[in-house]
Amino acid sequence: MPVLLPTDSLFILMLIVLGVLLWRSLRQEHLRRPWRRVARNRAAMASAVILLTYLFIALLDSIRIPASASTNGGASEAAAFIGEPVTLLDLALERLRGGQEKTYSAPLAVYAQAREMTRLPDGREIWAYPRLRFGGGHLAHPETEHGQDLFRLTGHGLLAGLGVWLGCLSLAVLAVRPGRAGRLESLLAAWRGDTLLPWRAMALTVLMICLTVGLIGGLSQGYHVLGTGKVGEDVLYQGLKSIRTGVLIGTLTTVATLPLALVLGILAGYFRGWVDDLIQYLYTTLNSIPGVLLIAASMLVMQSYMARHEAEFASLATRADFRLLALCLILGLTSWTGLCRLLRAETLKLREMEYVQAARALGVGHGMILWRHILPNLFHLVLISVALDFSSLVLAEAVLSYVNIGVDPATESWGNMINSARLEMAREPIVWWSLATAFVFMFALVLPANLFADAVRDAFDPRRIE
Repeated sequence: MPVLLPTDSLFILMLIVLGVLLWRSLRQEHLRRPWRRVARNRAAMASAVILLTYLFIALLDSIRIPASASTNGGASEAAAFIGEPVTLLDLALERLRGGQEKTYSAPLAVYAQAREMTRLPDGREIWAYPRLRFGGGHLAHPETEHGQDLFRLTGHGLLAGLGVWLGCLSLAVLAVRPGRAGRLESLLAAWRGDTLLPWRAMALTVLMICLTVGLIGGLSQGYHVLGTGKVGEDVLYQGLKSIRTGVLIGTLTTVATLPLALVLGILAGYFRGWVDDLIQYLYTTLNSIPGVLLIAASMLVMQSYMARHEAEFASLATRADFRLLALCLILGLTSWTGLCRLLRAETLKLREMEYVQAARALGVGHGMILWRHILPNLFHLVLISVALDFSSLVLAEAVLSYVNIGVDPATESWGNMINSARLEMAREPIVWWSLATAFVFMFALVLPANLFADAVRDAFDPRRIE
């Protein structure tokens, strides 16, 4: 049976709720029209493909099974020994998990980064760069075979990625409902861009993802594609495992932010008077406290609670998951004020509209007015704010982990990778691949999130509708 931690359960529940809300919104014409404008945007749909890939990886990393049920040796045996569950992503990356070296090694290298005393077959000891246990371990003569082996694995990986893409494309072609002009004409129209969805941009994005995954997967069969860290752990594995942390920070924090911002913002704008004064005093006072100091103080309180209840956090996974959940809640409780102020201002305008005053004159209750007239007209602001805040929350985790008030050090995250890279950049020779990996993974998530958020803002903002 799967083992679900609190953040895993919340993340899966949030995906289900998000799917239901999207399905319901597509059934309503006034919400379907803006989504059509988003669907026509090539950059937005290409970004959506990348974001769905990140969500899929995060979902694989959120479904855990007992380690004893999947022990195949190596890293799984170690996990089973300490009783920690493993995720589906861990099983898929079993080769990367088990290929641990002693210490640093450069990307695609066959020798370690640091020299050490090595014993030769004739008994002599020399100061040299030792061979890696996993990286290029299958080569008998790496000096002459390294380049050819890299070329071979690269070709195999690209061909495998191309084959997967062609398979996905074939399934999509078979699933296309032929129009009146026939299947061929429908495919040509999709390639020309004469359809609702920009199929060509989406297909090229999927091709890029398949080729990248195929290339990395092919090279990772015999090498550390992005090198190894201080304790010899594969950096590519760290970057992939950090996806879940970044996605959860961006999504669960939003879930924690919305209830406070929605309820308080709407109540302040609709009832005004002492209710408005009280809520304004609350978020003005909260805004006057520096955010980093408030988060640091909250995290210290959380750590003291964990220290007083050590028996409840005996497992490393439970301890790391509780700290991640606490960070999401703390970020949510400290970042709701901006959306609350925006919703208050919009509600002040909506309460004076003719249809709201007519409903009040007909004796409709305040609760029904808020539910039927105010809240639906604030949906576009909520959606725009959520889409725009996602990328900033992902970057906030990296900053907080850099100053040691973020996620648990045992949790794989891009912030922890950047934090550990501070000393690595001062080494000689320099160890740059950990920082570069964290940057590339964050960039590949934040940029599509911003492009998709821009398209959502343009589609749902009434002032931008042509």
